[in-house]
Amino acid sequence: MVCSPLFPSLSALALRGATVFTADERASCQGCSSWEGLTYFLPPSASQRGSDNACEKTSFMFLRQELPVRLANIMKEISLLPDNLLKTPSVQLVQSWYVQSLQEILDFKDKSAEDSEAVSCFTDTVITIRNRHNDVIPTMAQGVIEYKDHYGVDPVTSQNVQYFLDRFFMSRISIRMLLNQHTLLFGGKIKDNPAHPKHIGSIDPKCSVVEVIQDGYENAKTLCDLYYMSCPELVLEEQNVKSPGQPMQVVYVPSHLYYMVFELFKNAMRATMEHHADRGIYPPIHVHVTLGNEDLTVKICDRGGGVPLRKIDRLFNYMYSTAPRPRVETSRATPLAGFGYGLPISRLYAQYFQGDLKLYSLEGYGTDAVIFIKALSTESVERLPVYNKSAWRHYTANHEADDWCIPSSEPKDMTTFRSV
Repeated sequence: MVCSPLFPSLSALALRGATVFTADERASCQGCSSWEGLTYFLPPSASQRGSDNACEKTSFMFLRQELPVRLANIMKEISLLPDNLLKTPSVQLVQSWYVQSLQEILDFKDKSAEDSEAVSCFTDTVITIRNRHNDVIPTMAQGVIEYKDHYGVDPVTSQNVQYFLDRFFMSRISIRMLLNQHTLLFGGKIKDNPAHPKHIGSIDPKCSVVEVIQDGYENAKTLCDLYYMSCPELVLEEQNVKSPGQPMQVVYVPSHLYYMVFELFKNAMRATMEHHADRGIYPPIHVHVTLGNEDLTVKICDRGGGVPLRKIDRLFNYMYSTAPRPRVETSRATPLAGFGYGLPISRLYAQYFQGDLKLYSLEGYGTDAVIFIKALSTESVERLPVYNKSAWRHYTANHEADDWCIPSSEPKDMTTFRSV
């Protein structure tokens, strides 16, 4: 099973309003006829140029093909999860949402794009699906908690769940991106956003990175003040600005960048406040924004005591959180810490358009969190999970023992190996 590596770039998403590309009509997913033709992604075709020319009919024809492809691909992976995890009420609820959404989109498979009533009904359906999936992340997180509480976690299951959730949440990001583009452009009589008139759907062709960073800081500061009655200050520097006095801009999705910096500021503030609680003097958080030929880089530096090297990988593990577990009924709130999903999902947002998020920590001093964003929108191509033989093997193969070891500090009894 082969999937083209070419997916819509940010510039393509912006230029087309709601992206336009087709799905290969090949059969897949044996035993489920309604999922036929829902396997292959193909690169976009050239069509609309500019949001003013964005066509609801073209978006309708694209989404009725592409949404089932993306939904079906990840639904196949959900079905490969451990049975005990699949049986948890929360995971069953999430699975039911995906099944219902797939069925609703497939109802439009044979509708004509010239039928204005069908196109309008489709837009209403897309809005319904978007709202239905609002709580996918906390609900899936609760499902993992239910599984851990009843069955515990072994290394193999933990590895499979980590692999799945990375792919599941990346798929959700991509699906939500398409849903938002369509609904923001065609979901109402007023297509222009009064607060952000130059946005093309959820994309800002001239996203001011510093403005988003400052917005994320101020909102995190509000939470920190509520929790600790104080907050570290922000020191922000820009490097390689194209024009002095002009803001550093990039084609990007502001909500994605905001999610990342808000999460990193919360972590930096919490670490700083707790590490320096005895002194009562809180070092500022330094942010450096640098524009290069290929990357726009945001580095957030704190002096919150850092993290040991052995714990760095755990920070991106969905099964690990350094904070007390939140109550489910308050999961919509935004505490300084929660399910432990903030960092791994922030990294997925960065990776979605070929960027990344990395942590570099000096234990006893502080942590640097670095966000990489493609400087050129044409290189910001979607990164999507594809269900194929490689993915299937990951869920079904027996994981072998590690071929590296740490020698024991205790001396071995060499008499075991002496010849008689």
